[in-house]
Amino acid sequence: MNITKLDDIIEVVKSKSRKRLSVAFANDAHTIEAVSNAIDLGIVEGILVGDTNRIEEVCKQENIDVKKFKIVHETDETKAANLAVKLINDKEADFLMKGLVSTGKYMRAILNKETGLLPPKATLSHVVVMELEGYPKLLVVSDVAVIPYPDLNQKIQIANYVINVAHDLGIEQPRLALIAATEQVSASMPSCVDAAIISKMAERGQIKGALVDGPLALDVAIDKECVEIKKLKSVVAGQADCLVFPNIEAANVFYKGSVKLAGAKLAAMLVGAKCPAVLSSRGDSAEIKTYSIALAALSAK
Repeated sequence: MNITKLDDIIEVVKSKSRKRLSVAFANDAHTIEAVSNAIDLGIVEGILVGDTNRIEEVCKQENIDVKKFKIVHETDETKAANLAVKLINDKEADFLMKGLVSTGKYMRAILNKETGLLPPKATLSHVVVMELEGYPKLLVVSDVAVIPYPDLNQKIQIANYVINVAHDLGIEQPRLALIAATEQVSASMPSCVDAAIISKMAERGQIKGALVDGPLALDVAIDKECVEIKKLKSVVAGQADCLVFPNIEAANVFYKGSVKLAGAKLAAMLVGAKCPAVLSSRGDSAEIKTYSIALAALSAK
């Protein structure tokens, strides 16, 4: 199936065997509703780690059958996050999701050197798949939430992460744009230099599975008319599937601007750990969380 919309991800995941989802501190209505939706769609089995009384109360308020979940009782959010991670390590669950627990405590549970999920030398990063009305396909974007100023090695890992996610979406040869302020290679701008190095690495076969080019300004990365006006020759420009931003500020502004001003729909998850980990804001809608669950289920091995 050709995946061009977030709803397509759900349809693909529905055709596969159900993955087991472990939810850290699943005490809020949006999270429980999203997991309930995912169960009803036939894409996951849900394990809710949290306060049993609170979970039952929310289910009653939202008219959700609490029996569809497996509930692991824990009232402390830090312990709940650690317990949700333990279920992954014990192979009782396939991927992870953040509930009402704070992002800091959720991340510490994942990054714990003794009991967490991050392999040695791996980099934890954040990938967003965005559906924008004005763009003909999904955009895989990173890193909008975790690494403030990725160095060259981290950018290489991020590039590989977004390529892997694009492959999960069925894109055999994704086009990856390394974003900077300009498509000209300026020695005075580190983002341009890093992008040029990564682009050359891909050309030499050191980064595989994608067509990679950079530096590229955002307009030429996604707008064919800009490419024609600027007479730029590139196998990526104007038709990027993946955008790797130079820092969290640029990526986060693009992400929030797309959502708030352009009405973008999205799915988001952490990558680089032993399994995908859904990381959405506590204020995100149940729809966003459902899409994120579907994306993580698609990527979970």
